[in-house]
Amino acid sequence: MPREATPELTFDELVQAVLDSPPPAPKISEVGRVAEVGDGIAIVTGLVRALSDEVLEFASGGRGIVFDLEPGRLGVVLLGPSEQISMGEDVRRTGRVVGVPVGTALLGRIVDALGRPRDDKPPVDTVNLHPIEVEAPDILHRSAVTRPLATGLKAVDAAVPVGLGQRELIIGDRQTGKTSIAVDTILNQKDTGVICLYCSIGQRGDAVAKVIGAIQDGAMMDRTVIIVAGDEDAPGLAYVAPYAAMTMAENFAANGQDVLVVMDDLTHHAHAYRELSLLLRRPPGREAFPGDIFYVHARLLERAGQFSPSVGGGSITVLPVVQTQAENLSAFIPTNLISITDGQIYLSPRLVRKNQFPAVDLGVSVSRVGGKAQARAFRDVSGNLRVTLSQFEELEEFARFGTRLDDATRARLTRGEAVRAALRQPERDPMTAAEQLTVLLAAMEGLMDGMDETRATAAMAAIRAAVRADDAGLAVRIADNERLTDADRTRIVATARGAIAAQVGLDGTDP
Repeated sequence: MPREATPELTFDELVQAVLDSPPPAPKISEVGRVAEVGDGIAIVTGLVRALSDEVLEFASGGRGIVFDLEPGRLGVVLLGPSEQISMGEDVRRTGRVVGVPVGTALLGRIVDALGRPRDDKPPVDTVNLHPIEVEAPDILHRSAVTRPLATGLKAVDAAVPVGLGQRELIIGDRQTGKTSIAVDTILNQKDTGVICLYCSIGQRGDAVAKVIGAIQDGAMMDRTVIIVAGDEDAPGLAYVAPYAAMTMAENFAANGQDVLVVMDDLTHHAHAYRELSLLLRRPPGREAFPGDIFYVHARLLERAGQFSPSVGGGSITVLPVVQTQAENLSAFIPTNLISITDGQIYLSPRLVRKNQFPAVDLGVSVSRVGGKAQARAFRDVSGNLRVTLSQFEELEEFARFGTRLDDATRARLTRGEAVRAALRQPERDPMTAAEQLTVLLAAMEGLMDGMDETRATAAMAAIRAAVRADDAGLAVRIADNERLTDADRTRIVATARGAIAAQVGLDGTDP
């Protein structure tokens, strides 16, 4: 049957229908005023019902976070330039906290601390916004850290192992290679399925561009999210950046995925928080930092871990970076972070001056997870490695005085120099576990004794090529967490001996 046509209303009937309809519900909007504006902060009055950490919107289009709640006034941290905010302009409540986009749409993107694009691409295609501040998972939702996170660096994987779900601090003076270790770790996840997030806090634009270029050249951009809060951005963005990165990581971990988060670096984060606190006239404490600076970093890093299947079964591994001055590990922020994290990788400027890269000082570096997250094959080697190096460094200091040395002491010095040379590794050149193990065993068995730097480098390249050609099932046994038998050691040493003999000769001369 044909549908009956709806009779059209006359103008008078339409007006009457509007008048008879129920009125819209009243909408309450609280409006305040900007009383003061500073570098990165604003003082707002008139919003007596505003909540802590609530987002406020300014009439000029800017946004800010309620930081201080005081009678008759609010201390607000701006999430953008303060130049666009003027005194007396209107400020409105939003009723929500700061949120960032999450999900797979972020992979391959470069965003700021609020998830806005910084790569000249369209906005992130997701409607999922999660708050940046959440409680850390309780202990019943956590599992032990038992799976290794391979960094591809001999000095780390053998002596300072990192596990999935661990918080391992990277600490050292400026220009010692802290960022390089973090980037190499990201590049080594190419075949592991680990999702990576690199959070840049207060870094120069050219330094961030180099990191982005290295990740793109290493074909890891498709599984990496880069969050940038540069030194030219507002300090409020630097403050929220690591929390935003952790929120993005938590979404991946909730779906059962392993995530690596690099925070480069928390020294700038602490300085941004100190700047905001001093501008808002919070009482300063040690080194002018506010009294809650420990809690600021503790509540951030406690959100990492290996989670139980009831909450997704994923993991968040964090590599926070912190900078020291003149090797002062007892400074305020470094000691705070050392006490929060599960160990530290210390990069020594003394080793940098000796051209030892990566400049990992194994005497100060430690992993509190220890061998629980390390393959048994590496565990069998790492103990002798630390002992050999510690004895060598002690004898090296003693030998500086020109004392006459006996043959046994001279042999220990030669072996120590060879082992330290074996730990050298160029940037952007991660090594497989089998290659690392073979090189280290070759050095500790004396196959590289007496070689200069050029010949040692050639010998390590020959060993790696031989392992790539045929590792005799070593990689599989390492992956299966099997111990090395005496026959395995003999076969590994024989492989290394043959590679070195073919390349540089066992006596250090060309074959």
